[in-house]
Amino acid sequence: MSTIATSYTQARAQLASLCDEVIDNREAVIIRRRGKQDVALIAAAELRSLIETLHLAASPANARRLTRALRDAKAGRNMSRVPSAQLRTLAGTIAKGRPVARAKP
Repeated sequence: MSTIATSYTQARAQLASLCDEVIDNREAVIIRRRGKQDVALIAAAELRSLIETLHLAASPANARRLTRALRDAKAGRNMSRVPSAQLRTLAGTIAKGRPVARAKP
């Protein structure tokens, strides 16, 4: 994700185009405010993803499991094939905030 910096005045004048840029190009916009803290404009989906990642990594044990799984995936270990239709269904379930049943080993 790259970042665009702009002033509050410019952001207000170009809000619609900045929102489009954030969504279309996964940009983050830093809005500088005179005498106040800067704020960031990011896509809501990106924010949800960041919050979910923080939640998953909050537990040290879970963070270790995720790190190990990522390392195994990059090395091609413990990989199983899952039909794309099943992945789409799983992704839709997760996106709707519904619990996901664990697969049987």
